[in-house]
Amino acid sequence: MSSPTAKTEETSAIEPHQEFKGHTEWVRGVIHLPGGQRITTCSLDGSLRVWNLKSGKQIGEDWRDGKTGVCCIALSPDGKKVVSGSEDGGVRLWDIDTCKVIAKWKGHTKAVVSVCWSRDGRRVLSGCSDGTARQWDTGELVAILKGHTDIVTCLAWTNDGKTLISGSSDNSIRTWNTKKWKQTALLEAHTNWVCAIAISPNDRILASASQDSTARLWNLDNGQPIGPPFRHADWIHSVSFSEDGKLLATGCYDKNAYTWDVAAIVKEAGLDDLLSDPKVRWYAYLIVYSHK
Repeated sequence: MSSPTAKTEETSAIEPHQEFKGHTEWVRGVIHLPGGQRITTCSLDGSLRVWNLKSGKQIGEDWRDGKTGVCCIALSPDGKKVVSGSEDGGVRLWDIDTCKVIAKWKGHTKAVVSVCWSRDGRRVLSGCSDGTARQWDTGELVAILKGHTDIVTCLAWTNDGKTLISGSSDNSIRTWNTKKWKQTALLEAHTNWVCAIAISPNDRILASASQDSTARLWNLDNGQPIGPPFRHADWIHSVSFSEDGKLLATGCYDKNAYTWDVAAIVKEAGLDDLLSDPKVRWYAYLIVYSHK
């Protein structure tokens, strides 16, 4: 695996492929739009902006709805809408073609700092600095998730939509049953903010990144950590699984990114089964059973 402790050869600085200038405050979010030619950014200057990836130039006018800062954005699974969370506690739905707000959902009492879509695109989750997360179904508030005692910094759905996972600046991770919207597990090991989470493609392993300078793997079958933490030189603010779930990438405040061999770590912990897909195993069982 590649890690912060490994010796690295001094190389020339990597230059950005393109630069996008225009926002007047902190850029809090960026997403790729369908077609691979554009990105959208959001900023505390109160705007969303669309950019040409090749030229770096802004496309059209700013997207605005009032003067409140925009903290986060997420693209819908069908690529036609963007949901945003703002400092005024509002959750806004934007139409990509018209660049206008088509819905505004209110209920949060403080800034909305994280948003995500369900895999079917029917529901939106928003996480707030008041310590709550809210689920919206076509604009209707369906559930309020209470449990965290501080900012809900990150959210993720499992592929089957049955479980929501949230991370918080209260240092904890919580899992929720999306049918009853009840907390099902409390994952505690980090000693500082949980900044980012990612779920493996087979829905069985969770990765978390924290300001305690560690990343961790978790067994979603029982909520327990897998192996020791991955120690870094500074805060970690991003994690991502490879397509096959066998490699984890982390992004650190030390200006470096690292990769970790999930397959080797899981096998060393004696949990090889977590690398398999439960559906495949069940299908194989049915084939064997049917031939008996």
